Order: sequence, then C-alpha cells, then structure tokens
Amino acid sequence: MSAPELHSSIVALVSLAAGIAAKHPDMGLCQLKKLRVMDIPDEQIATVVEIARHIRDEAAQKLDATFDEKVDIALPEPAPAPAKQRVTMPELKIQSGNSCCSSTPSCQSCC
Repeated sequence: MSAPELHSSIVALVSLAAGIAAKHPDMGLCQLKKLRVMDIPDEQIATVVEIARHIRDEAAQKLDATFDEKVDIALPEPAPAPAKQRVTMPELKIQSGNSCCSSTPSCQSCC
C-alpha cells in the first residue's frame, strides 16, 4: 500500500520554505511562479515565507550563540539594523500545542 502523493501546491510551498530557510541562491522564485500559476493566495505564500525566514534567522542566532560560548572572548555587539518598513499580511492562524520553537513576529508557529 503506497501513500497518496502530495498535492503539487504543497510540494511547491515546502520547496519554497526549504529554499528560503537554507539560503538557496535561487530564493524559491521557480516555486513562487508555480504557486501563482496555481492561484495560491499571496497571503498563504507570505505566511510560508515568514515562517521560513524565521526558522533561518533563529538557526543563525542559535549557531552564533553557541559559537560565542565556545570562543570565550568578548565580541563587539553588532550595530542595530536599520528599521524596515513592515508589510502587513492577513494572518493565517495555525493552531498548535506546545512547540519546540518560538513564534514568528506575527505569532505564527514554525513547527
């Protein structure tokens, strides 16, 4: 008995998220084009992008913190990033229980 195949839109969303989280140089533009052809709402695509970026950024912060602990030297604090103009997106609520990760800025669960 074989498992049913994932819908092509799910595969494209997962691929887009994985590419963003992995800092792939193609940035998921091919998947984005496929998703738009499939008429996937921009709000859902934006949610996937937000979650992927959050996972990518959180991983980098944790890696940096682990490195900083191991080098045992005083490193200069990075300069604060310039304020970005935040694009508001409609929320796609994802219900989840206790999770192993933190939430994105718009309170989306990343797992």
